[in-house]
Amino acid sequence: MGIPSVNLKGCEKAMPLVSLGTATYPLAEPETVKAAVLEAIKAGYRHFDTAFAYGSEKPLGEAVAEATRLGLIKSRDELFITTKLWVSFADPTQIVPACKMSLQNLQMEYVDLYLIHQPWRLTEMNKKIPVPAENIRALDVKGAWEGMEECKNLGLAKAIGVSNFSCKKLEQLLSTAKIPPAVNQVELNPAWQQKVLMDYCREKDIHITAYSPLGASNTAWGDNRILESDVLTDIAKARGKTTAQVNFNLLILKLIKKIIS
Repeated sequence: MGIPSVNLKGCEKAMPLVSLGTATYPLAEPETVKAAVLEAIKAGYRHFDTAFAYGSEKPLGEAVAEATRLGLIKSRDELFITTKLWVSFADPTQIVPACKMSLQNLQMEYVDLYLIHQPWRLTEMNKKIPVPAENIRALDVKGAWEGMEECKNLGLAKAIGVSNFSCKKLEQLLSTAKIPPAVNQVELNPAWQQKVLMDYCREKDIHITAYSPLGASNTAWGDNRILESDVLTDIAKARGKTTAQVNFNLLILKLIKKIIS
């Protein structure tokens, strides 16, 4: 059985609903990322999520090239690739060059989906978590989105969207956008269900993509509330499943309900 997909606003290619994320903490070695992507392609994954900030664009691109050489896929066009604009390049004049830099890292002519990674920008490159407050600035939403629209108009990205945007930020973006965002990628799991945001995005025909569906355990920003949830554990035991399987089932049902209802 194949992975179900969804048609995004303004995008010719359907997006598989399940993707392999390549964010790790701490950052994984490039060869580890490359090997993981190759195994995922063998297992049937066709959607891969990366970002400049993850340091995984280059190994992902290398894995796709290797998969093509090995005959695992006929071409890159069989895959759906998502990457993201990092906040250090969120000035409107930097967005198209930043997209081209990501494409160079990926060894690709286009990405299927390009997202603004955060609704704020940085004055300089930063590798510290948490980010120093003095380096954070307000995002020029109108100017940044115009840069994203230019990426789509140039064919560098087949679809454009955002990540971590609130209802208020989306409302601000939509008030001037010529091309509406196809996706808003946010943290979503049973412990953080984002009902108001999901209802708003449904109303505006913006697809919600979930990250950290297992709670990002063992990272600087996540915790173990999902994998060690007593409720999910009891359901898993009763069904003969793992806690992670129960969680993914709940999440997929929630997202599919929002798509088709």
